[in-house]
Amino acid sequence: MDRLKNRADFLRAARTTRRSVAGLTLEMCATPDEARKEDRIRVGFTASRKVGNAVARNRAKRRLRAAAAAVLPLHGKGGHDYVLVARTATLARVFADLLADLTAALKAAHGKRERMGETS
Repeated sequence: MDRLKNRADFLRAARTTRRSVAGLTLEMCATPDEARKEDRIRVGFTASRKVGNAVARNRAKRRLRAAAAAVLPLHGKGGHDYVLVARTATLARVFADLLADLTAALKAAHGKRERMGETS
């Protein structure tokens, strides 16, 4: 997995597919051609000040990074960018439930793209 670091990549993901579940919000888009590597997943993490102070936001992003490391290799698809957005529930959610939330959001987002006829 590669990391998203540019604001433009985060904004591109925010404009396309979005799925909200109890513990997080998943934003997903196809990786642009100039950055595409064969079967590579790019992922980014964000937490707004609504989540809490800096300590709480960092803790929420650590939890999201751990969940992404566990779930994306199994359920993510190469050639896609994923942005995991922390919610206030991210901090208090049981980790197993957070993993289930991410899995459900990934399946729903990919299902929507397939129904819309998008191949990438």
